[in-house]
Amino acid sequence: MKWDYGPTEEFAAPDGGLFILNEGNFQYGNASLSYYHPATRQAENELFRRANGFKLGDVAQSMTIRSGVGWVVVNNSHVIFAIDLRTFRETGRITDLTSPRYIHFLSDEKAYVTQLWDNRIFIVNPKRYEITGCIECPRMTMENGSTEQMVQHGKYLFVSCWSYQNRILKIDTETDTVVDELVVGAQPASLVMDKYDKMWTVTDGGYEGSPYGYETPSLCRIDAETFTLERVFRFGPDSQPSELQLNAAGDRLYWLDSDVWQMEVTAAQLPAEPFLGFRGTKYYGLTVDPSSGDVYVADAIDYQQPGIVYRCSAEGEPLDEFRVGITPGAFCWNNGARP
Repeated sequence: MKWDYGPTEEFAAPDGGLFILNEGNFQYGNASLSYYHPATRQAENELFRRANGFKLGDVAQSMTIRSGVGWVVVNNSHVIFAIDLRTFRETGRITDLTSPRYIHFLSDEKAYVTQLWDNRIFIVNPKRYEITGCIECPRMTMENGSTEQMVQHGKYLFVSCWSYQNRILKIDTETDTVVDELVVGAQPASLVMDKYDKMWTVTDGGYEGSPYGYETPSLCRIDAETFTLERVFRFGPDSQPSELQLNAAGDRLYWLDSDVWQMEVTAAQLPAEPFLGFRGTKYYGLTVDPSSGDVYVADAIDYQQPGIVYRCSAEGEPLDEFRVGITPGAFCWNNGARP
């Protein structure tokens, strides 16, 4: 990515807002960052470019907030930007990453970064913006290596292995080594931890004709303490579940599968009817407001024009909709936490 610098603008963003990461188009370098404030219903787009004078890069993947700093992972530009949460100005960057997906903080001086097309999870020092080591993942090559989302339970970190993989890895964060693995199904991506210390993942099953094979997608429940697969809920053959999310209480799951679905974590079977019905659009991202329980759904439309985010109440009533950037795919809540 060539960083072309231009004029900048001043911002003073309020707390309690929602960052929207717009992927843009692969190899077009048109990823962007938007910010929406639920109380005022105001949305600002292209914030990173306007605040810093250069574009965000190619494929904005995810964002995590730690100690008053936002960490924006830009997959195909091989970079993670650190930004001030009020001004959106860059405060540092981690470079030389292969194809970063997510960052998970163990402390202010240690974090893990998962990767696509790499059999290593990178260890970084966020204070120094440096790569300090890596964790070799078993039975992966650089060609089929893929680690995705992460959740932590005690000293152990659990990582989903997505592309051409079927496992959840268990990592000892004190020794930075993989100590166990669990087969769950073809291509697990999203990974969340509920209030009962149960992990949940959706497996997309791959696709028909894939060299890795195809199987029916599933929703899996895993006990974090024993690291055992407790329950598998099978979707229909035409299902494409993704974007598994939890509410703030940790007792209700949400996911995308053409429509928006929800389920209590104690449910005995998958729901028969969706929470939000199909609008004739392409749902691509999903989040739940940790304060209000409102549900936000990103619509990529045709992946070429600016997308739309729909906001609904916890009961499914429409509340708002607003335009963002091209291919909105991920969200991050700014709860106002400061150092």
